[in-house]
Amino acid sequence: MTDIVVPPLGESVSTATIAKWMKKAGEAVAADEPLVELETDKVTVEVNAPAAGVLESIVAEEGAEVEPGAVLG
Repeated sequence: MTDIVVPPLGESVSTATIAKWMKKAGEAVAADEPLVELETDKVTVEVNAPAAGVLESIVAEEGAEVEPGAVLG
């Protein structure tokens, strides 16, 4: 199992909001496929799948505020 985590967001950015999940729990994903979109006050960041497999679960739902390093799924 591989965790999907919030990447470093930049020097002055400490949190991001989950804008939308592009995959649902239980769906197959390819390595580097975009999974979730995060929004900060400065940028929108796509988080890609670290490996091919199945998105087992979503830990942080859309609208949740997350910090770098937090587990998303």
